[in-house]
Amino acid sequence: MPQTKAAKPTPPRAVKKPPAEKEASAATTPLAEVPDLDDPKLFLNRELSWLEFNRRVLEEALDASSPLLERVKFLSIFSSNLDEFFMIRVAGLRRQLTTGVLTAPPDGMSPAEQLKALDQRLSPMLESTASCWREDLTPKLKRAGIKILAYADLKSKQRKLLRRHFKSEIFPALTPLAFDPGHPFPHISNLSINLAVVISHPSGEERFARLKVPHIFPRLLRIPTEEAAEAYERLGFEELSGSNHFVWLEEVVAANLDLLFPGIDIIAAYPFRVTRDADFEIEEDEASDLLEAMEEIVGQRHFGFAVRLEIDDHMPEKIRDILMHNLALKPYQVHSVDAPIGLADVIGLMKLDRPELKDQPFLPFVPPSLAGEESIFSVLTRRNVLLYHPFDSFNPIVDFIREAARDPDVITIKQTLYRVGPDSPIVKALMEARQNGKQVAVLVELKARFDETNNIVWAKALENAGVHVVYGLVGLKTHAKMSLVVRREGEGITRYAHLGTGNYNPVTARIYTDLGYLTSDPELSTDVSDLFNALTGYSRKESYRKLLVAPALMRKEILGRIDREIEAHEKAGGGHLAFKLNSLADKACIKALYRASRAGVRIDLQVRGICCLRPGVPGVSDNIQVTSIVGRFLEHSRIYYFHNDGDEEILTGSADLMPRNLDGRVETLFPIDDPEIQEALREDILFAHLGDTHNARRLSPTGSFEHLRPKDGPGVNTQQVMLDHQGSWRRPAS
Repeated sequence: MPQTKAAKPTPPRAVKKPPAEKEASAATTPLAEVPDLDDPKLFLNRELSWLEFNRRVLEEALDASSPLLERVKFLSIFSSNLDEFFMIRVAGLRRQLTTGVLTAPPDGMSPAEQLKALDQRLSPMLESTASCWREDLTPKLKRAGIKILAYADLKSKQRKLLRRHFKSEIFPALTPLAFDPGHPFPHISNLSINLAVVISHPSGEERFARLKVPHIFPRLLRIPTEEAAEAYERLGFEELSGSNHFVWLEEVVAANLDLLFPGIDIIAAYPFRVTRDADFEIEEDEASDLLEAMEEIVGQRHFGFAVRLEIDDHMPEKIRDILMHNLALKPYQVHSVDAPIGLADVIGLMKLDRPELKDQPFLPFVPPSLAGEESIFSVLTRRNVLLYHPFDSFNPIVDFIREAARDPDVITIKQTLYRVGPDSPIVKALMEARQNGKQVAVLVELKARFDETNNIVWAKALENAGVHVVYGLVGLKTHAKMSLVVRREGEGITRYAHLGTGNYNPVTARIYTDLGYLTSDPELSTDVSDLFNALTGYSRKESYRKLLVAPALMRKEILGRIDREIEAHEKAGGGHLAFKLNSLADKACIKALYRASRAGVRIDLQVRGICCLRPGVPGVSDNIQVTSIVGRFLEHSRIYYFHNDGDEEILTGSADLMPRNLDGRVETLFPIDDPEIQEALREDILFAHLGDTHNARRLSPTGSFEHLRPKDGPGVNTQQVMLDHQGSWRRPAS
């Protein structure tokens, strides 16, 4: 690393390596007063912890120091996260409440207690969301020239133009559905925007109709100014690409209901939205064809039981009660807001060409060793390569597969695909490899939630190209991120592997922080080969040379390393564990960390999302500090550091410490043995992030978070430091 540091400045090392210089304090609470480690009070509730994570996302939207459209983006992410939370986690709690739950979570809360606590915490967050949009973001957008107009505020020429557009484009896609003794209550599809239309029937009584607002049109409809309206014969996005004026689609529909109900008096129309259970389990051992079964499951998402109703706060109680009764919902499942429902849709504003209202763009770094004409396989025979996305470009990973597809000496390519996106260069390279006569085997995980449709499409396309496609193991999701290239060299073969923490998706690789490791290490690449054989065949292999693999032995290996740290600390002091991960919820792992803290081991945890460990409990977790970073990029890397009496070990890979990862998924963690890469990963990435004081929040024993940003300055923004010093963690080329 010295040569790298001389060449360019490196990120500050806010957390120093040598635990011997700063040893953690030993537990001082008498053992008689220390609670049993199975005590539910020592564990934070998983669902409430997730909600606190989403609160941190909301705080990014509330942060007036951030660029305006980035704040809009975070408000959208908060709302989108909440949609998925209700579809999966809240729906699961409702099922437990209905059917009875046999096993309580580590914190001991019943489903009813969890649902009540979630509702209490969520209510003020929803109020903040509505207030943020209504009183903060909308006025500031208007001052920036981006006007989200109410239909009532439009001028006559704008309304005339919108009515013409409504007749020609929107009207044909609408289907009003009456609700009366002759018409059953219509099905309300999941997350659709709807209007509850109240009409005056010729008989004199009020009637109810439901109208679904088609999702094929932009939710925020772009419109011209009053002065420019006459210049447009019809309204279309292409023609209006220069306009920054918008109106909500449902308001346009509501204003033209007379065309749908001719001769009928329209009393009012109120928007509403239903969230349904979308977590369907598939009986894989009973499915004759997993692909067909998954296609059927995806189609059922619109028909799960309702778990939430969102309404405009102007909706009368009578209409709300009709919806509640027919959707079988309780009052606490109704969320009434003084803002547009479904604010996830405001993400569309990020498409506006207003760079001054967004984060400054950047060009991802390409390591010099991979930027020239030299074959990537030639580079990897000399050295390993660590990539840290998005600061490092994802292109070398695409090039790795693409070059393998075209290299006449490559005989086999194997790959796992979890979330690849709709237009994947990786998949295209794999199909090209098959066309070039390579043996190509791809494990496409069809059960990647909410990406099933994309994955089904790609699985069929790969099969049509002649690729051998498998769908994983019965009862498990394959979440491991790995690819293998087998190349004929001289009189033998060489294996090249890529392992990482993130998906093979170039789009998310620009917004997620992830690690990727390219290597020709014989033991590691042979492990990857063996694991692929286990995934595509009938191998029962559980132990590997270097890989830690779930669900076989990963938990046991992690617990063993924590116990090793305790033993080393008790003999010589200096114990230090530092983990950076997405979620920490596994009870056995949390208890092991508590034991390490009791023994005096210093423990630094950076957990982006769910954390069920309660830090700062006297005699239990005094020596544990937990922070979380939510910022411009989604922190997605997993890094596990063990001081190990000076013989340091660092693992990275796809696995978080959650029961679903350790018991229900195929996951991998792998060691970084290369001394210089290990130093860079430890000092310039892991410890640097642990020293963040700009985006980081510290978890308190109560489960709440406090911001670490100093009052007299912005603090250390590690993500920005990484942008300013791209590649500074990379060792020089040989």
